[in-house]
Amino acid sequence: MTHTTQLPDRRPARVRNGAAGAAPLRPRARRRPSAPQWAAWGFLAPVTLYLVLFYAYPLYRNIDLSLRHYTVRSFVQGDAPFTGLANHLTVFKDPTFAPALLHTALFTAVCLVFQYAIGLALAVFFNQHFRLSATLRALFLVPWLLPLIVSASTWSWMLNSDSGIVNAALHAVGIDPVSWLTSPSWSLVSVIIANIWIGVPFNLVVLHSGLQSIPNSLYEAAALDGANAWQRFWRITFPLLRPVSAITLLLGLVYTLKVFDIIWIMTRGGPADSSTTLATWSYQLGFGNALPAFGPGAAVGNLLVVTALVFGLVYLKVQRKQHAP
Repeated sequence: MTHTTQLPDRRPARVRNGAAGAAPLRPRARRRPSAPQWAAWGFLAPVTLYLVLFYAYPLYRNIDLSLRHYTVRSFVQGDAPFTGLANHLTVFKDPTFAPALLHTALFTAVCLVFQYAIGLALAVFFNQHFRLSATLRALFLVPWLLPLIVSASTWSWMLNSDSGIVNAALHAVGIDPVSWLTSPSWSLVSVIIANIWIGVPFNLVVLHSGLQSIPNSLYEAAALDGANAWQRFWRITFPLLRPVSAITLLLGLVYTLKVFDIIWIMTRGGPADSSTTLATWSYQLGFGNALPAFGPGAAVGNLLVVTALVFGLVYLKVQRKQHAP
């Protein structure tokens, strides 16, 4: 007589039930958001609403303006015809475009170089932690904290050809007065000087914060190896400050590209368009004439947005390469 031993069925219960003809399982119910998830959405909603209302919608409206032929009547009634890239072609063919582009490039490049160089020198100087360093560093923030209309008006008074304090100082040392704001040769230089003065405190604050993250042990080890002050700066400070420098220059570029109020208050883009940039030209096209050209003005604004976007994408690509494994 043969005896067979039946082994226990080790299959999962749902498989055994299915083999026995049991009813299929019901679909799993959707998981409802938990309280922390609702809280996260609640905190995210105001930021999203702010970005949509004050960034996304104005950008959309600016693009729409640049693609249509708007007049004062059509701007109010909203029946402007679609013209495609005609406004952009009008801008490129305008004789003011090339000088405005050149002035924008010079204004941005010179301001960035001097703001960064002066801000870095001051940040290294104040990093010595001497007596009154905090007080003096706070005083350097005054140009950054003042309203731009106050700063621009002050520089307009200082650089006035007849009663300005700068020409008075030049006259005291035997130098002839300079027509800072009324000469085509000096108007762009004048607004560059004013903008450098306003932008240095921002570079000082950001770069000084970056210096705080560099360990002092690196400088002590370099000093023991015989490195002088310049070698410590070039081999330690500057390389380790590179990420902070990159974001400082990027933010400075975006800000400087759109500078309008300083130039407009001091020179209004003149004389003879000698200090006209893309930002001031965009305003002149849209609001500075008896017959405003909203479409071309918006097209010039789009050029500034695209330029800032390109540099932002380049920055992100460089950062990804540096952090890639």
